[in-house]
Amino acid sequence: MKTDIQIAQEAKLLPIREVAAKYGIMEDDLELYGKYKAKFSDELMERIEGNPEGKLVLVTAINPTPAGEGKTTTSIGLAQALNLLGKKCLVALREPSLGPCFGIKGGAAGGGFAQVVPMEDLNLHFTGDFHAITSANNLLAAMIDNHIHQGNELRIDSRQIIWKRCLDMNDRALRNIVVGLGNKADGFVREDHFVITVATEIMAILCLAEDIVDLKKRLGRIIVAYDMDGNPVTAKQLNAVGAMAALLKDAIKPNMIQTLEHTGAIVHGGPFANIAHGCNSVRATKAAMKLSDITITEAGFGADLGAEKFLDIKCRFAGLKPDAVVLVSTVRALKYNGGVPKTDLAEENLDALAKGICNLEKHIENLQKYDVPIVVTLNSFLTDTEAEYEYIRNFCEERGCEFALSEVWAKGGEGGIALAEKVIKTLEEKESHFHVLYPDEMPLKEKIETVAKEIYGADGVNFDPAALKTLNNLTELGFGNMPVCMAKTQYSLSDDQNKLGRPQGYKISVRDVYVSAGAGFVVALTGAIMTMPGLPKKPAAFGIDVTDEGLITGLF
Repeated sequence: MKTDIQIAQEAKLLPIREVAAKYGIMEDDLELYGKYKAKFSDELMERIEGNPEGKLVLVTAINPTPAGEGKTTTSIGLAQALNLLGKKCLVALREPSLGPCFGIKGGAAGGGFAQVVPMEDLNLHFTGDFHAITSANNLLAAMIDNHIHQGNELRIDSRQIIWKRCLDMNDRALRNIVVGLGNKADGFVREDHFVITVATEIMAILCLAEDIVDLKKRLGRIIVAYDMDGNPVTAKQLNAVGAMAALLKDAIKPNMIQTLEHTGAIVHGGPFANIAHGCNSVRATKAAMKLSDITITEAGFGADLGAEKFLDIKCRFAGLKPDAVVLVSTVRALKYNGGVPKTDLAEENLDALAKGICNLEKHIENLQKYDVPIVVTLNSFLTDTEAEYEYIRNFCEERGCEFALSEVWAKGGEGGIALAEKVIKTLEEKESHFHVLYPDEMPLKEKIETVAKEIYGADGVNFDPAALKTLNNLTELGFGNMPVCMAKTQYSLSDDQNKLGRPQGYKISVRDVYVSAGAGFVVALTGAIMTMPGLPKKPAAFGIDVTDEGLITGLF
């Protein structure tokens, strides 16, 4: 059996200008990065502004398990299938982070015959967007320390600097560091921290900004520290906005590549969903909707994280109204939630399936709270049985959801025809009445409690006293109307990754909160979630190499 990277490397790619032409995009509208990658020009973004918008379909999933769900693979395969059925469809995805590529998860280009290509480029440096974000973030960090060194006119309290440096790599040694050691000229000694690039506020800002003007406004609102009187100090006050925007002027432009079947793919931005808001850029999604009849987009990890943030943060800010949601699962993952060890998932086990399907049930219930039609799909495995399929099909249809099997990993677009037909049926016959989960004016504490109770199924929230104090301070500073971005483990509906299925009788623990004023939301850190991950004992980096002929191997 061929690996994902072998399939991708053997594919016959079209020049990206030919793929773009199918969507009415001319070569002059593109800024080419070689033959197979391009950015959209500002002129194109302005020209399509008046185009009517097509339908928007969100792809999400149950909580991830070691058995794998295949959300990105489903998104790509579904887009290919819709094009086979005569629909002009684009897929809008996030860019992968180097951290999971070399860590434990691998890349994010799909899999099998439902991939976006060139796969190696996408999973590594791509068009340099993440490097630009990292540079802009660290420029701001350098300007903070320089301001203090040069006399500290803004009276920054070095004990209350909240802006962190970043790196797009899992590196636990950088979570807590000391800077400024050495001579007097080397700056003031203070504790500092790193986050992974996909968790930095610059990433969130880039993905939520409407254009360069909005980008600069958001950059200016970033709170980097507090002064000796407790007042916020912003990037604008440090005169950092112009230089940061210069580093980001190309990164804000959406990127276009293609699937294995030459469907257009707009891939832009990449915040994690467990520690950030988990969606590709507003610019990419809106551009796709202006250029196609149907846009397929995805949100990271399970629906309790990515979908909730897509619906309550991205859609709130961008005015997006999804027309349908595709909820991805597998028979194997549901049996894993039912207590079956990973080694035994190939065996038919209807009892475990009946026990573990409660995780899928909770995600269905959650999405129904937003009044958007749902299609449940199962990624098919050879070890699945008809009895297992029938049980899940009946379970979903009893709850008002359409249901379809997906075989896109093995068959590409052809394997997604059944799913695509269900999506088309849903778009044509069912009306979306989308609304957000909570209003802007709800107090921050109640917003956190609402997400915890309504989405996670918790009985309530235990707030650390320091977190409660910060919530009160943020409200007094005028940030009370912002949505909340929950930082939580992806592996469970709860904040304990070991609680599978549908945990009940527990409370979420919020240990800290902070405002991302430029992005426009308040982040709540729950449980033991880390904003700078570490590498596993046997990282994926062990298996990645380059042949003597320059061919990359081992990426997945």
